[in-house]
Amino acid sequence: MRAALPALSGCALSQSQEVELGASSAQQVSAQLPLVRDAGATRYLTQLGSRLSKATDTRGLTWTFTIVDSKEVNAFALPGGWVYVNRGLIERAANESELAGVIAHEIGHVTRRHTVQQLQQASEANVGLTLLCTLTTSCQSELSRAAIDLGGNALFARFSRDDEAEADAEAVVTTISAGISPRGIPAMFRTLLRERTANPGAVEAFFASHPLEERRIAATESQIANYPATTINRLPTDTKAFQTFRTRLRGLPQSPTPKPPTVPSR
Repeated sequence: MRAALPALSGCALSQSQEVELGASSAQQVSAQLPLVRDAGATRYLTQLGSRLSKATDTRGLTWTFTIVDSKEVNAFALPGGWVYVNRGLIERAANESELAGVIAHEIGHVTRRHTVQQLQQASEANVGLTLLCTLTTSCQSELSRAAIDLGGNALFARFSRDDEAEADAEAVVTTISAGISPRGIPAMFRTLLRERTANPGAVEAFFASHPLEERRIAATESQIANYPATTINRLPTDTKAFQTFRTRLRGLPQSPTPKPPTVPSR
């Protein structure tokens, strides 16, 4: 099924159009990517994601949170409120605050409409539109199958450093508002940077579309330091529910071996 893209040139995508685009894209993601169908695991992720989205969403979006059954360390979001987190990323999170920071970051991309802005800019430049090689290595990983062909040509989304910084800042505010420690955000960044050194292939997809340098760690730590230490210190870093969730995921059958990538027809 091909998503119908409203005319973008010269006008902004409305919220209803954004949601329609996200819903159509989510259908294709569900058809093309392996997803974790375990009810208990999905329930926990949905509860955590809902808690975070309620702390920041001012547009009344309906949010959906899904686990991708992939060893790759990755996460991505679709316009309109669909957030996906790879099993490989969840299994590397040491505590709830680290996972919450990732989810809050992706929520930030949606609330700030970063993908919608990319589509608008591409349309104004008369570039053919394809949504969702988001968070892939130029569509050379299994997530290339999540490329949604909207116009016959490829636009491979890579968030700018400004977009990433904005989503990071949103994540700090969101986690604090949701009553979760924001310290998991820079902590997860450090984990990913260490992983890139030790096992670069596992995090290649994440770094392909989420530029990450030490400055992002410093920026989030500086932002957190602006809050009273007593406020931050009383926010929980972990919960028994998260540890039960991660153990449950580890007990599921191994993630499927990625299929050879397919390239959208031109």
